[in-house]
Amino acid sequence: MSFLQRLHQDNPVACDLLIYSIVILGGIGLGHIRIRGVRLGTAGVLFAGLLAAHSGMEPDAEVAHFLKEFGLVLFVFALGMQMGPGFFASLRRQGRLLNSYAFALVLLGAVVALAGGWMLGMPLPAVAGLFAGATTNTPALGAAQQALASAHADHALVTLPALSYAASYPLAIVGIIVSLIVLRVLFKVDVKQEADLFLREQGAGVEPLQRMNLRVDNPNLEGVSISHVPGIQENSVVVSRHRPAAAAEVVAATPETRLHVGDVIMAVGTQPHLEQFRLVIGSVSAENLMKAPGRITYRRVVLTNKKLLGKTVHELGLEHFHGVAVTRVSRGDLIFTALPEVRLQFGDMLQLVGDDESLNAATQKLGNAVQMLQETKFAAIFAGILLGVLLGLYPIHIEGLPAPVRLGLAGGPLIVAILMSHLGRLGPMVMHMPLNANRALRELGIILFLANVGLLSGAHFAATVFSAQGLQWVLLGVFVTMLPLLLVGCFARKVHRLNFMTLSGLLSGGMTDPPALAFATTMARCDSPALAYATVYPLTMLLRIIAAQVIAQLA
Repeated sequence: MSFLQRLHQDNPVACDLLIYSIVILGGIGLGHIRIRGVRLGTAGVLFAGLLAAHSGMEPDAEVAHFLKEFGLVLFVFALGMQMGPGFFASLRRQGRLLNSYAFALVLLGAVVALAGGWMLGMPLPAVAGLFAGATTNTPALGAAQQALASAHADHALVTLPALSYAASYPLAIVGIIVSLIVLRVLFKVDVKQEADLFLREQGAGVEPLQRMNLRVDNPNLEGVSISHVPGIQENSVVVSRHRPAAAAEVVAATPETRLHVGDVIMAVGTQPHLEQFRLVIGSVSAENLMKAPGRITYRRVVLTNKKLLGKTVHELGLEHFHGVAVTRVSRGDLIFTALPEVRLQFGDMLQLVGDDESLNAATQKLGNAVQMLQETKFAAIFAGILLGVLLGLYPIHIEGLPAPVRLGLAGGPLIVAILMSHLGRLGPMVMHMPLNANRALRELGIILFLANVGLLSGAHFAATVFSAQGLQWVLLGVFVTMLPLLLVGCFARKVHRLNFMTLSGLLSGGMTDPPALAFATTMARCDSPALAYATVYPLTMLLRIIAAQVIAQLA
């Protein structure tokens, strides 16, 4: 009796921990091995799991299935939390184009699977399982089996998709990664250059904020309050400082501050908007109100008061109650003018203008508890996971299909995380996860997922793959995986000249493959591919679930 067998009898928990530690440690080491500058990264854990299972290392099956699904939920939820704030903006920019390519990936994969299955004489349930495995979509496998069971198919046909899935899945992950490498080599992509270009493209059209000191020369503005100055809302300009013509000291400007000819004000906005605003006010003043005498100063304050989350800048009422002007809002990498209708989120940094006493009062109201930004809100995270699991289990009935469609444990948590991180809160709970914590959860989730995929597949993998039928399935699975990726990747790069960060995220998301995304982000040394991944993932997940059910029931 081996050491592991004795340990499993005496202390099964310790045995499982030992197996996972060996697999994960070995997989991380394998992932760091470079071959011509390319390494597997986190995907090395999958191969370590396959090797361990083939060698007889098998954890408790129920534990392995739980950790596999729990790891996937952790990964996709943390991914959605990180991508949520920019998700809807990405939809506006390239959403239709990227989702069109994702649709093409699904359609081409289904066509190749059906054509190859017909040529090899495969039963359609096996084709459905191969389609799910070759596109690394576990929910699609479950949907196909559910559809067959609902149609009262023979038990052997219901279990058949799982065999073809197991044959095609492991090499599908490799195929997606190899496809990314082939596209990188084919188009001679400089990954660092593409990443820098991607960041510049993301910021294209976003003008930096500027200050402009203006003298009130327009006689029509005599006695007019700042909030009623024509064009101030349309030009997205905020007035922060005001020096009356008859005074030497600067005071904070509020929406109720009345202007008079000869006054000098300082406006904050983009350069084009400031130029338009200048035409209404008068002329540029040589006086710099930032250096003018007075008790006015500025302070950057972080919003951490839960009672104020979701309120607009106007609803804060800082100018009314404390005589403080809000000029800018910083949210992550974004800096924008603090217009009255801007809704605030936890962690927003507000730039305030006023005297020290007023700033102290406003700071106390806003919270400014910087240490809270480093706290992970686990209550909100697990509330989101709860809602995501429930959403994933919800049956979506589509006419013509005998079994309902479900988003599953990957789609449901991802969609909920995107929505919750975009909204910033769930009732009284704040949706906030520090960047380091987010990366740690994602890494842990994908490691657990891959380790258990390998451990659960490895025992029967060699026997299945190296049979005559299994080798046919494996070969067809490689075609189903790589052919659509290479065709769509080449077309998107040549015709629409997609940035490689966007392209790798599109192809990873179009295959609903977290390991490929992990590989892409490791290769890029940044999270840029995740934007395109999150853009196409929800639609792709639904399309693959539907496609697998349709393929299984075509006969």
